[in-house]
Amino acid sequence: MRTDEVRDLYDRALREHARPEGPGVEVERAGPVVRRVGGPDDWNGIVWSDPELDAEGADAAIRAQIGHYTALGHGEFEWKLHSHDRPAGLGDRLRAAGFAPGPPESLLVAPVKALTSLPGAQLPEGVVLRPVTDAAGAELMARAHERAFGTDAARLRHQVLARLERAPDDFVALVALADGEPVSSARMELYPGTGFAGLWGGGTVAEWRGRGLYRALVAHRAAVAAERGYRYLQVDATDMSAPILTRLGFTALGTTTPYVYRPAG
Repeated sequence: MRTDEVRDLYDRALREHARPEGPGVEVERAGPVVRRVGGPDDWNGIVWSDPELDAEGADAAIRAQIGHYTALGHGEFEWKLHSHDRPAGLGDRLRAAGFAPGPPESLLVAPVKALTSLPGAQLPEGVVLRPVTDAAGAELMARAHERAFGTDAARLRHQVLARLERAPDDFVALVALADGEPVSSARMELYPGTGFAGLWGGGTVAEWRGRGLYRALVAHRAAVAAERGYRYLQVDATDMSAPILTRLGFTALGTTTPYVYRPAG
């Protein structure tokens, strides 16, 4: 896999020519940026900026996006900054404009075919994998997420239900159950026409970590992606998951950092 070529393809297919993720979300080209705009429970933010953007143009674009999202009444929005974005120092300019950076994540990509038959990707004994296809499954997924990450899953619950209701064909959600209790969950976004599928979630409750669940969920989603003709899997990986994914065959294309703007007051 040629890293530079795949990064360029990723930038074009998933960022510059981004598509809506979920019902009710719009993708807009606004001068030198591409942004997603949805409801308050959707992800709202900037996914791409023109690589020819200079310092003056960057400052103007930042002011324009603050004005746009503020006028919509959103409590927050994100500028998703990639390590290869230009101009140099764009992160400093975002901070100066009031954006708060979150923890950086590794942008990882792997060929789908390399992940469909991972060694040791079987589910642990006593664990079953259940596709999430209804509200009951979404609730189990939310419970697994809350137990794994210790955070509220209200937004995840909303997004999963919305996708299942209005756009189920490009979305895969899974929950792993042990004695009927959710112990892990994961989801996959399929991006038709791009060759890419995105892995998200992958959270496992503490007492079940280290037993192969994460690997099994990656392999299962890779198999689904392969069946549907996708070429690459893409992940924004935390420091916890990046080493695991690298061992499974993922390659780093750079990093992403969420810069979040919250209006004062």
